[in-house]
Amino acid sequence: MPLETASHEDLKRLTGLKRPAAIKRFLTREQIPFMVGADGWPRVLHVIIMARLGGQARPTAPEPQLRLRNG
Repeated sequence: MPLETASHEDLKRLTGLKRPAAIKRFLTREQIPFMVGADGWPRVLHVIIMARLGGQARPTAPEPQLRLRNG
């Protein structure tokens, strides 16, 4: 199941900040877990943001399942 991360614009709107360093400080202060990408921007999963804000993440489409027969 692919996990979606918040875009740069999402993070700017969420925090009210523009620079990656300032956004990382905000996320750290608010105890929102994130990783830093090679470009220096923090990566935050949508589900983490939605859970923190008390909402529900949008449902994902079910993945196809492989069913094998015995024998």
